[in-house]
Amino acid sequence: MAAVRRGLQEIGYLAGQNIAIEFRFSDGQDDQLPALAADLVGRRVTVLVATDRPSALAAKAATATIPIVFASGADAVEIGLVASLNRPGGNATGVNVFTTELGPKRLELLRRVAPKAGTIAFTVNPNATTSGRQVNELQTAAAALGQQILVLNAGNEQEINEAFATIVERRVAAVLYGAAVFFQVRQDQLIALAARHSIPAMYEWREFVTAGGLMSYSTNRAEAFRQVGIYTGRVLKGANPADLPVMQSIRFEFVINLKTAKALGIKLSDDLLSLADEVIE
Repeated sequence: MAAVRRGLQEIGYLAGQNIAIEFRFSDGQDDQLPALAADLVGRRVTVLVATDRPSALAAKAATATIPIVFASGADAVEIGLVASLNRPGGNATGVNVFTTELGPKRLELLRRVAPKAGTIAFTVNPNATTSGRQVNELQTAAAALGQQILVLNAGNEQEINEAFATIVERRVAAVLYGAAVFFQVRQDQLIALAARHSIPAMYEWREFVTAGGLMSYSTNRAEAFRQVGIYTGRVLKGANPADLPVMQSIRFEFVINLKTAKALGIKLSDDLLSLADEVIE
């Protein structure tokens, strides 16, 4: 939200001065989103800002008239948010943020930390609509690399503990987390379990790493959401979402927490460190 605010401010809007922002959070529980979107539509907001694929779809289902600016980790055309990227044609536009597609790249980087790993766990939220696709893509990538993968489901706090118990019991060498808002909600729990059991882990976003996680690989979320703020400001000034092309997020960042690596007893190669866009010491 800080990035969205920056984008809004660039266009001339500051919360509490010339705009008011109403927040609704589902805490990673996608089934709550339709009611939250309907509530905002009922309040006749000027524009809806949706921060991921499920919330964008919920907003789109809730209104065909109120403008929507989204950040989506899925192809906006494929999932029905817009008619085309260049000319969205409806009441929605925004930024495509690569998230679910980056699993194979995250696996590749994680293997460089644990090159002799017998098994790497891939933990997904079974309640997320993209989990099946993520698992299929990662299994294909793992097979090409000759890497054994253990797929684990974790859709609530208890299941996270159970998944990690399995990781410890099976002596899994490393863990990769799928793209899911729920894992962001449970960030501290995931990082604490990895530290407690000295398991190297790869996460979706840099915020995991700044909070003490080992590594992340993602699009630059701050830049993507800054653009969401700019587009929201343009809509507030009268722009029609149908005429604002969906932008593609093209900046990626690989972040490593060197302090965490040392605490885990991991020696990171100079080659791997040279690939990092940010090293937290």
